[in-house]
Amino acid sequence: MLRWLSGLGAPQRKVEQELALITDEVWHRAIMGHFFLAGLKPDEDLALKQRTAWLLASKQFSGVQGLELTRDIMLSVAIQAALPIMQLSPRLYEGWTEIILYPSGFLIPRAEVDESGVVHEYMMEASGEAWDGGPLILSWEDAEPGLVSRANVVIHEFAHKLDLYGSDADGMPSLGAHPDISVREWQHVLQASFDEFSASLVAAEDAIPSYVDPESAEAEPWLASLPLDPYAATDHAEFFAVSTEAFFVDPARLAQGLPQWYALLARYYRQDPYRRMTVSSV
Repeated sequence: MLRWLSGLGAPQRKVEQELALITDEVWHRAIMGHFFLAGLKPDEDLALKQRTAWLLASKQFSGVQGLELTRDIMLSVAIQAALPIMQLSPRLYEGWTEIILYPSGFLIPRAEVDESGVVHEYMMEASGEAWDGGPLILSWEDAEPGLVSRANVVIHEFAHKLDLYGSDADGMPSLGAHPDISVREWQHVLQASFDEFSASLVAAEDAIPSYVDPESAEAEPWLASLPLDPYAATDHAEFFAVSTEAFFVDPARLAQGLPQWYALLARYYRQDPYRRMTVSSV
């Protein structure tokens, strides 16, 4: 019990129990629900299943606001969450215990200070949130299988957990298991890529006609060529999280738009989704 309360991973016995519950039929059906998992090699498939079982054994899943948790829901979330650490140590997800699922989007309190120093408090609708040392919160409506999108809220929020494991939320995950990647190299490529993307976003937004609301769907044609969602320009933490989403879900756009950053992420995650998805489509 103390092991679970401290946020450490479950003992191997419990992981093996979860693994035994994931039959070949159950696993195949779950994998088929996520288009971005196409092309997994047998060893990758096994590694993903093992990390999935670790998550199911190590984290407490809670449904709120009437959401009835099922085994299929927990399995789907765990599969998506396991993908970033498929070739990494699950210890990177230690230090916290709970995954909370809402039926759909939820409200979170926010506060901003304007130029006059006045604090403005408001409620913002969200589809996911990762607390430093605390739970990870998700909207099931935005995480369920079958969604074909450039976004993935589960991968996004678990990327924040990887970031927070390294230190602060600054786009700098732990590189302790990556002797081939120096902190200096990561920071250099991160900053250069962030600046390049931010400049591209400004150019795209400047090209939007004045009669088009840049926040509306009508602006999409001017933003569609960007390698990432505009939210990536918020700060380094969001750049890393949004990039991780794109890396696994829409890798071609990221690899072509920010090749140096994609290559660094491929070395960090020890995966190449662009190659994997390209081969699977042939």
